[in-house]
Order: sequence, then C-alpha cells, then structure tokens
Amino acid sequence: MSAADNKKLVQEIFMIASSPDPTVREKSLFMTVLADDAIWTVTGQYSWSRTFTGRQSIMTDLHGRVRSRLVERTRTVAHRIIADGDIVVVEAKGSNLTKEGQRYDNDYCLVFRFDGGRIKEVREYCDSVLTEKALGVFPA
Repeated sequence: MSAADNKKLVQEIFMIASSPDPTVREKSLFMTVLADDAIWTVTGQYSWSRTFTGRQSIMTDLHGRVRSRLVERTRTVAHRIIADGDIVVVEAKGSNLTKEGQRYDNDYCLVFRFDGGRIKEVREYCDSVLTEKALGVFPA
C-alpha cells in the first residue's frame, strides 16, 4: 500500500475512534487492520512503559486496562496525520474521564508501521505523569 493509502486508513480509524456516538466507536476498524503479531511499545521510564506483543495482548492488557479505568470507551481525536511510506505519525488528544471523575485528556504522538495494509507496530509517546496520575501504576 502507498503512504496515501496508509494515511487514509489511519484517518478512518481516528474518525471512528473520535466519534461522540458510542455506536459508531463500536465499529472498530482498528481491530480489523491490527495484525495478529503486531507490537505496541509504550515509551518512557514509567510503570506503563513496556512492549505489548500480539493483538490479544494489545487489546486486553493495554487497551483493556485503560478502558477498565474510564467511565466510557476511550475517545481520542487526531489533530495531525503525516505519512511517509509504511510509517504514519499521528498527533492526537484524548478526551476521557476516569471512574473517579478525573479528566484523562492525554496528548499522544503515535507512530504506526504498516505492512500490506496491516498495522504491525505502534510506538506511543505521551504524558507519563498524567497517565500514572489518572490511570494509576500499571500492575506488575
């Protein structure tokens, strides 16, 4: 796939993910294009920093943990999407509320690597202090 195709795919993923309508957000294009053997690396030097290997781990261990701490399914809005070959970079902002009523509106830079129209790798950069403050320490 071309850089333009990869960018369009990410735009569609974020359009669905940022919808205020929960029934639209349930139509997870992300799950469709996430490769079974994908890896997601949360960068940094804090409790959430680690690599999640495989679709199941990404969806259960990482996204499942985040969703378990929030009032409703996560909502993230992309503000800038840049594509070059098999790499797509997204600047995004979360709009979320924890079950305790604390705002979790993190800023993200997500670097996606595609292979044949499938997401094979994601590197996540975000405010680690906000993550631990709002979501807590990631369990060992």
